[in-house]
This record gives sequence, structure tokens and C-alpha cells, in this order.
Amino acid sequence: MAGPDGRSLELYFIDGKPDGMMTAEVFNWTGHVLMAPRTQIGAALSRREARYTGVYILLGEQDGVPRAYIGEGEDISSRIKNHDTQKDWWTSAILITSAANNLHKAHVQYLEARLIETARSVAKAELDNGTTPKRPSLSESGISNMEAFLDYVLLVLPALRVDLFLENKRVRVQEIAAVIPSVTFELISTRLGIRATALLQDGEFVVLQGSIARAEWPHAQTSSSTYGQLYHDLIRRGILVPEAGHLVFTENYAFKSPSAAASVVNARHSNGPSDWKVAGTETTYRQWEVDQLLQLVDEQQ
Repeated sequence: MAGPDGRSLELYFIDGKPDGMMTAEVFNWTGHVLMAPRTQIGAALSRREARYTGVYILLGEQDGVPRAYIGEGEDISSRIKNHDTQKDWWTSAILITSAANNLHKAHVQYLEARLIETARSVAKAELDNGTTPKRPSLSESGISNMEAFLDYVLLVLPALRVDLFLENKRVRVQEIAAVIPSVTFELISTRLGIRATALLQDGEFVVLQGSIARAEWPHAQTSSSTYGQLYHDLIRRGILVPEAGHLVFTENYAFKSPSAAASVVNARHSNGPSDWKVAGTETTYRQWEVDQLLQLVDEQQ
């Protein structure tokens, strides 16, 4: 059963394909999200909601670096048609509107400004936007309504595999420890000179600031893999910086799994549950996890 903060998200695959056009809606939210690959942009822009007032996001990459453009319009289909000829790097588009078409110009200008601010802060992609626009003047209630609308947008987009606005940075070590009397995990290799420390927080594996990772990814054949790309992306974003022949985490960073964290620290594909150990022991993360599950079963019996 969902907790009090649970949400019901409905994804609809328009042509029955997970990589085709899809819509996303949340129960009791007036917003509507349409995502389409560029190959289907004509069909997407022929839909009614494409002519509504809203914000849109173009996603793709340029020179191997993720790239995005965030815009707004009173008829977003016309804006995207213009971009279709002027920008050749984008591969998919996201159209964010209200189901009742009751957003007005100032509303979408506010949403555009906030999304650009958030994307620049997270820095997961280069923005094709030249500047960050100023937020328009809205009433106090208008700002509150748009912030609530934005919260839903940021809830929906990760479900569409869009992490442009998803923050992986985490609070200071002391604040984590205060919230979670957590087990600390370590990954140590004296041969490679690496030493990393991590905690579990909200279901994510958080490698802590000051952890030391390997200085380069040595295997060219896996450098372009998912973990290899993540490793190089963290360097590009300044989360991993060179220091004394190694790379050092400049801030806490949340990974989706122990394996992702171990692969970045080791600079190679790694078996995270076996590589991470409870600090000061030889107990691996995998064995610790098994022990936690057994303890839970005992408590329920």
C-alpha cells in the first residue's frame, strides 16, 4: 500500500512501443506530458495539446555530450517546428501543458525560468539556451501554483528516463549521519591507491566527499559503456577532480546501485555488492544485505 506521499502515475504508449510517443499524467494533477522521438515529431505536433500554451524540452547530444534546450510558447508546436530546422542535434522532445489549456504566458515563462535554473544547477547536460531568463512577476498564489505544478513535472520526468533535473548531490556527511544511523561501507585497494566511503540514503548508494577514485579508465573497449560514460561525466562536471595522481570526489554523490559506485571508483566494471565492505570488517555489502533480510524475516515471524 502506498504511503501518504505516494502518487499514481499513468504512462500511455501511444503506438504500443516503449521507445515511441508516450503521454504521462498523474492522478489529481492538471498537467499533461507528451514525449516523442524526433522521428515522430510530425505526429506529435499534430496532436491537440501541441498547440496549447506550455513549455517544451529538446533532448539529444552534441560531440558526445548530453545537450538540451528548454523553451516556452503560447503554441508550442510552432516553436518546435522552428527548432526542427535550426537545431540538428536533438533527438526527442517533451511537451508540458495543462490538460485544460489554462496556463497563460506568465505561467509558462515562470516554468521555463525555473526549469533552466534547475538544469544549470544539476549540470547533467549542456544547455543550448544562451541565458537564464528572469522569472516573470506573478502573484503569491500564482507562484505557489506554479511551484506545485513544477513539483509534479520533476516527479514525472524521471519516469520517462529524463534525469536532466534529477539532483545526485547529497547533503553534508554530518547531516546524513544525523538522519540515518547508517552502516558505513568502504572500498579500498592499496594496489590502486583508492579508498572510498559510502552510506545508504533513501535507497541510493551515496559515495562521500573526499573519497578517492582511480585516475583513468584503462580499458578502451568499455570506456563508452554506461558506467564508463558516467565516470567521464562526473569528471566533466567537476564532481571528480584530479589530485595527487588520483581522482577525488568534491561532494557527496548518490549512485543508483553499489555496482555503479564501485565501477566509477575502480574505473572499470565492478561487482559492487562484493567490492564494498562494511567499514572495519570483511563483511561484503552482499552479505550485509542478506543479513538484513534474514533479520526482517525473523522479526515478522
